[in-house]
Amino acid sequence: MAGVTAAEVKAIREMTGLPMMDCKKALTECGGDQEAAIRWLRERGAQVQSRRSDRETSFGRFGMYMRFEPPVGAMVELKCESAPVTQNPEFIQLANDLAQQLATGPGAETGEALLDQPSPSKDGMTLREQRDDLFNRIREVFNVGRIVKIDGACGGYSHNASTVSGVLLEVEGGTPELAKDVCMHIAAMRPQALSTEDLDQAEVDKERAILREAALQEGKPESIVDKMVEGRLRNFYAERALVEQPFVKGDKETVGQFADNNGMKIKRFVHWELGRE
Repeated sequence: MAGVTAAEVKAIREMTGLPMMDCKKALTECGGDQEAAIRWLRERGAQVQSRRSDRETSFGRFGMYMRFEPPVGAMVELKCESAPVTQNPEFIQLANDLAQQLATGPGAETGEALLDQPSPSKDGMTLREQRDDLFNRIREVFNVGRIVKIDGACGGYSHNASTVSGVLLEVEGGTPELAKDVCMHIAAMRPQALSTEDLDQAEVDKERAILREAALQEGKPESIVDKMVEGRLRNFYAERALVEQPFVKGDKETVGQFADNNGMKIKRFVHWELGRE
């Protein structure tokens, strides 16, 4: 190890977070060149990562970035191999950096394309290098899953307890706090669509037919059956359409009424749950 000092090994250790022996070996292989040693460590880590690429990544979290002014929002699914890693501060930072870059950068169609863009928190590094450096320290595979960007004022919420989910909500008017309240409602109540008009018409027609047959079986006069069915469909809508659902923070009004009463228009939402497409 001629020419490589303990101080140089320590410096590489502080920059990479890798074990001292790995840092020592990298410096030795690269003749004491610090930059070359860091590249060597990254390349070695990439080789290990490639061999492990088929490992299942069934855990993870959603990175979020949203703001009202200038209006934009983004959400990114970052997956890993084990539950403890989802609480690692650097993993959380990577998830949020991915979302921030997606929102504020040139955009990306895929997670792979996003990884080649600059990291918002690591000067001089791409998001891919940030991910690979984290892999070197933790030795778990990380995969970028679904990504979405909304060019509009957005609120968001990420739930990381028994069910890992993320919600991104586009609105007009209101405040970030009000938008977050609606996002939390969506995470809890899992609406299928924004409004009754957005529901799958085939499902609505099927439910209408079931309710009509049930009313006839009850012996109701056919002249009033259709009106009864439309009344009973309100429960069906309230279970599935966001603006028709009773608001969880005050069930005396629907989500739509809550938004209207606070000067906020709900335009669309994206709700993802980890492990459910």
